[in-house]
Amino acid sequence: MDVLNTFLLIALIVFAIIALVTILKTLFTVRTYTAGVVERFGKFNRIVRPGLHVLIPWAERVFFVDLQVKQAQFSVETKTRDNVFVQIPVSVQYQVLDDKIYDSFYKLSAPQKQIESFVFNSILGHVPKLTLDETFEQQSGISINVKTELDTIMSGFGFNILTALVTDIVPDVKVKAAMNDINAAQRAQVAAQARGEAEKILKVKQAEAEAQSKALQGQGIAAERQAIIDGLRSSIEHFRESVPGATAEDVMALVLLTQYFDTLKDIGTKAGTHTLFLPNNPGAANDFLTQILAGLRGNPTGDVKLNPPLSAQP
Repeated sequence: MDVLNTFLLIALIVFAIIALVTILKTLFTVRTYTAGVVERFGKFNRIVRPGLHVLIPWAERVFFVDLQVKQAQFSVETKTRDNVFVQIPVSVQYQVLDDKIYDSFYKLSAPQKQIESFVFNSILGHVPKLTLDETFEQQSGISINVKTELDTIMSGFGFNILTALVTDIVPDVKVKAAMNDINAAQRAQVAAQARGEAEKILKVKQAEAEAQSKALQGQGIAAERQAIIDGLRSSIEHFRESVPGATAEDVMALVLLTQYFDTLKDIGTKAGTHTLFLPNNPGAANDFLTQILAGLRGNPTGDVKLNPPLSAQP
């Protein structure tokens, strides 16, 4: 009796386990932005949408297909038309088409590998036709070509290619350094030309300023000399009117002697001048006058000879 009860208890436990597993296999849920592919005895049966669903126990099973946008990144090495090897990183964003879930699940076993192969094929068909500079310039064009070709091919497998971005173009380190050197040399050449033009303009302006300065200086000297002449003429006439019997020679001698002593005074007041040696006898003034007039007229004897006489000058 005890053996029979034990056997019944074990059978009940086994039945309960089988029932629980059956229930678990019967009910399942599909998450949002996911689709379920249901097979019955290994054959496609239906596609189920998000929510709670029921399977035929032990006869059906479900596979889930993610409908979210996915991203795959690749790096393609190729050679340009001018024989420069470059690495081209490509970022592809793709998504399963909602109306082609069957094709995306059954036609491709490894979608990302297939996309990578098509990306390589597209880039290797375009970049070798371009130089390195053209490759940099047409980076966006390469992206458009890759996307167009991928979209045409992958749509037949149930995938939509949202973007295919060429994120960078990476030449060899030595090539990059050479390009930087070329760019630096070109910029240095432009800078040298700009400096040369600036120096040229500066020198022209300096020459113009110097010419204008000399012209103004000459006008100033001429005006100064004219003023001196006018002043001397006025002084002589005033002195002859104030001192009866004074001749033009006397006035001229007095003016020259006065200017001589004024000059010595100016020299003595200059910085760095400490001592001036001058004759101190009373007759020195006459000697100065005689020597000054002799120096002016080129007369070694010292006689004052005005030719023509100052009084006769206008």
